[in-house]
Amino acid sequence: MAPNDARSVIRLPAMEVPKASDVLANELRERILSGEYSEGTPLPPERELVVQTRMSRTTVREALRILEVQGLIRIRAGRSGGAFVQQPGGESVASSLDLLIRGRHLRLASVHETREAVEPSCARLAALHHTPTDLRRLDVTNEEVAAAENLDDFLRANVAWHIAVAEAGHNEILTGVMMALSRAIYTTTNNEGFVNEQVRSIAVRAHRSVTRAVAERDPDAAVRRMARHVHSYAAAALEADSRTEISVADH
Repeated sequence: MAPNDARSVIRLPAMEVPKASDVLANELRERILSGEYSEGTPLPPERELVVQTRMSRTTVREALRILEVQGLIRIRAGRSGGAFVQQPGGESVASSLDLLIRGRHLRLASVHETREAVEPSCARLAALHHTPTDLRRLDVTNEEVAAAENLDDFLRANVAWHIAVAEAGHNEILTGVMMALSRAIYTTTNNEGFVNEQVRSIAVRAHRSVTRAVAERDPDAAVRRMARHVHSYAAAALEADSRTEISVADH
């Protein structure tokens, strides 16, 4: 057999070539996350990015849309507009986790279990790291919970208080997690059959008890009281759902 007639035994797998917009988005994302581009830094205008990268305008626009959805840039319209760098915050964490909770049809029980694991730690950090401003916000939200005249007002004030506890701990990751969990809890407990006057009264007392422990900088008491409150609230919510395996997305 002549050399040119020999068949190679080499077999290569199918190659996946990344989209040009993903390549550009990844490059800009790494520069933003590394701190090379600080908060508020304007990106070059779209036409200049086209020239610099030698990519099409469509590719550049798609890359910018990816970064905007990820919360890494904000787009301002108008004469002084453009794309500006922003550092991801708790809201970015919350949005991602919220999509996971709802998109994967997670069981309501899973949300409550996560809450029981997270919220006592938030209360502990709040007791250790709160500021006078944090305490004022907790007091304000406590009053809003107590004064709520209808279910929606109560649930919104309740969510605000739980997020305020997380923010008082000054841990951005836990704050983002709580924001996402609180959204799910708001949705799944938006039920007059569950949130009655007794539930509201118990919540008001529990919130004030946790707030006192936070104000007194007593992390152990804050953990115990928050754990008791979240556990009893979760048990009541699950009982209201007739002990069925209901997902967050079903509500």
